[in-house]
Amino acid sequence: MILDEEHRSFKEKVGRFANKVVAPRAGELDRECEFPWDLVKKMAEWDLLAIFLPKRYGGAGLDTLSYATAVEEIGRVCGSTGIFLAAHSSLGIYPIYIAGNEMQKDKWVVPLARGEKIGSFGLTEPMAGSDASATQTTAKLAGDEYIVNGTKCFITSGEIADIIVFTATKDPSLGYSGISAFVVEKGTPGFSAGKEEDKLGLRGSVTSELIFEECAIPKENLLSKESDGFTIFMETLDSGRISIGALALGIAQGALDASIKFAKSVIKAGKPLYKRQSIQSMIADMATEIEAARLLIYQAAMLKDAGKTFTKEAAMAKYYASTIGMKVTNTAIEIHGILGLSKEYPVERFMRDEKLMEIGEGTSEIQKIVISRKILGK
Repeated sequence: MILDEEHRSFKEKVGRFANKVVAPRAGELDRECEFPWDLVKKMAEWDLLAIFLPKRYGGAGLDTLSYATAVEEIGRVCGSTGIFLAAHSSLGIYPIYIAGNEMQKDKWVVPLARGEKIGSFGLTEPMAGSDASATQTTAKLAGDEYIVNGTKCFITSGEIADIIVFTATKDPSLGYSGISAFVVEKGTPGFSAGKEEDKLGLRGSVTSELIFEECAIPKENLLSKESDGFTIFMETLDSGRISIGALALGIAQGALDASIKFAKSVIKAGKPLYKRQSIQSMIADMATEIEAARLLIYQAAMLKDAGKTFTKEAAMAKYYASTIGMKVTNTAIEIHGILGLSKEYPVERFMRDEKLMEIGEGTSEIQKIVISRKILGK
């Protein structure tokens, strides 16, 4: 599936930005566990934080396919910056955009799109990971406020976010039918960030707990209506799987690019490494699998842009891209040999960053369930 001229031009533009602005910071962000505040500001200046949103809400007025290619290009050089972009756009902005009223969009979506605020999405809990219907965080209506109690965990940008969409239930025994979606703002009494995670990869991204202790939020912070939360976050995750698939693809492409560069520059036994048939075979496999993943991701994005059902295709794209991403990054280390374990080369970072792609937005096992149910009609 070949991009048309407009999409290809946009992808190349973001690619140049990634190479010039993001790539020089990638290694440092990983080593120092530093959040890329400077890159967030520059992405905002380039209108990259809300690519798929209409200009009316501060977006770039483009489409999902453009957004996917942008995440791919940023992820190609820096997974930490890529995961911020994906989480801020797909999880912080998107649920408010699809479920919020005009007042809520003006209040929250516009500053998020412009990069004036940082967005996040609180779904995962200690006892509710893959089974999000097991949400234990409660929101009880008391007059004009909801009183929220509970803990969210492994939340991307949680500690630094200004505006957080989160899910809570009026009664855990109701399962998915009791879940609603709300917005909480940083600084709200009773709301705080807990432990920040020390992670294997994506170390320039902040991941933390969110804690609600008798936290009172205004009734108008409810998105849509009560009990719509499960539907809102399922639609959010469908779209988010395109962006996480694109990020997995980008990281894999980065690993392939680094491997080609290494194979062309290293001399072994008197001849360039790339002239060995075994290395050529590895490169061929990597390139073919990456291209297959790219086609799946672009297809899912195009279906969404066309207003067609894309749940199965998004799950396939995310599942396949993350699976081959781990395979490709592992092969990249094999091509580099013992040097692949050295931080002198980026492939060990690519492999660490890639692992989250098999887990975030639903594990590979969850993707298989989604895919099989769509195929079997369950």
